[in-house]
Amino acid sequence: MPLIPVTRSIAIDSDEIEESFTRAGGPGGQGVNTTDSAVMLRFDVRNSPNLPDAVKIRLDAIAGSRMTREGVLVLRSEGARSQLLNRQEVRERLFDLIREATFVPKKRKPTKPSRAAKAKRMDGKSKRSAVKNLRGKVFD
Repeated sequence: MPLIPVTRSIAIDSDEIEESFTRAGGPGGQGVNTTDSAVMLRFDVRNSPNLPDAVKIRLDAIAGSRMTREGVLVLRSEGARSQLLNRQEVRERLFDLIREATFVPKKRKPTKPSRAAKAKRMDGKSKRSAVKNLRGKVFD
């Protein structure tokens, strides 16, 4: 059970990653019909003991439709003709998603506009109103 480092503080057990192989679609000649080069990776996020709860919650939000109701992240790669390259690519996408989920977004501090900003806005509104008032009908 070797651990795969994802970040400095998070490492995933290789047994937690389940990979299956299928035939890839698209061009590739006769090799497409004979080789199982597409890779489907499944990673159980909810039951992973190596991920902190906060990361699990953010990863669920980031993954979107790639996450099942049971909390399993499903990724697929069939871009390369080589099974090895597809395995590396799909694993790197998994690690990138986990790294993205480790970043905690900063809380927004609500601010109010300054007095000068309010005055500038009101001045602009009054100038625009004056321009529009000049567009009316002309009387003798």
